[in-house]
Amino acid sequence: MPNLDHISDNINQSSTLPADFYFDQNLWDKMKEHVFANTWQFVGDQNELFNVIVNTVPFNYLERYIDEPLVLIKEEDEIRCLSNVCTHRGFLLIHNPGKNTKLTCSYHGRRFGLDGQFEFMPEFKEVENFPRPCEHLHKLELKNWNQFLFTSLAPKQNFEKIIDQLNHRVGFLNLAAFEFAPAYSKTYNVQAHWALYIDNYLEGFHIPFVHPTLNSMIDYGSYDTICEEDMVLQIGYSGKTGTESFDLPDGHPDFGKDITAYYYWFYPNLMFNFYPWGVQLNIVRPISPDFTKVEFLYYIKDRDIWDRMKGDQVGEKTQQEDEWVVEGVQKGLASRFYTDGRFSPKRETGVHHFHKMLKRAIG
Repeated sequence: MPNLDHISDNINQSSTLPADFYFDQNLWDKMKEHVFANTWQFVGDQNELFNVIVNTVPFNYLERYIDEPLVLIKEEDEIRCLSNVCTHRGFLLIHNPGKNTKLTCSYHGRRFGLDGQFEFMPEFKEVENFPRPCEHLHKLELKNWNQFLFTSLAPKQNFEKIIDQLNHRVGFLNLAAFEFAPAYSKTYNVQAHWALYIDNYLEGFHIPFVHPTLNSMIDYGSYDTICEEDMVLQIGYSGKTGTESFDLPDGHPDFGKDITAYYYWFYPNLMFNFYPWGVQLNIVRPISPDFTKVEFLYYIKDRDIWDRMKGDQVGEKTQQEDEWVVEGVQKGLASRFYTDGRFSPKRETGVHHFHKMLKRAIG
């Protein structure tokens, strides 16, 4: 097992995660329960998932990593999240999005209500002590922020604090008026460990060296990083005259400042990137120790600003540059001559915060 003792609370003394952390299979498996099963995972946008002909939507919790079959059910104004596994013989109940008044297993006909309660099972009249409490479908907690839905298998994270942190600076934005832009949204395949992608996201240190276009839009010298519990917020200030910035209301904690971006990361794998044109969501999905899928979802508030800031072009270029760096690090960490690194106390506080959290989670 990799030794994490050199990750100190004092960034001036701390080393980074050791290279073998990113390759160790035991740690990879341990993180399923200690990092991902107990945190809030993004499920989707309820406005996109449900319509007049769909009220049941099956999905997997972190597909190809944890792969727990679940189903979202909308009944009138309530949305709930249930196990999608029949309690008789384990067959999947719902296979495709659709319209259902009951949840009926296609294998042996066991039936549940839309609330997950067992209702009927054919050929079971002689069965004693039936039904047991475990015959009902397991119900998971489901949370939302605006239209965005989140669930967790065994939540230990305080969702309300996450929402408070978002509302503190971007609560003035009317997300309900943001328009989902599927034409620009896409999923990237990154040949690297998921944590390396997070490492890269959590520091602006590399911006002048890797992202020339992005660097021209922000004032690198004023770049700010705020670390709080399960969150890291990076604030990008407008670089040159003419760079778009937020119209912040009176009473806002940053009122009077020229801010062009709020980059929110929530432990372990979710980012909200707010710009004057709207918001870009990044969902980092672990697949294997050297393969990660990163989903980009765009929501546009102001098309004119979007066009002026070239939102899709800058996003695509920045992602390609990040992929090049992260995949290069994945290869470099396999070197027999690399062990670990040190942190810049000025520029890498976000990465240090993340590494401390992983150390606490997995021991």
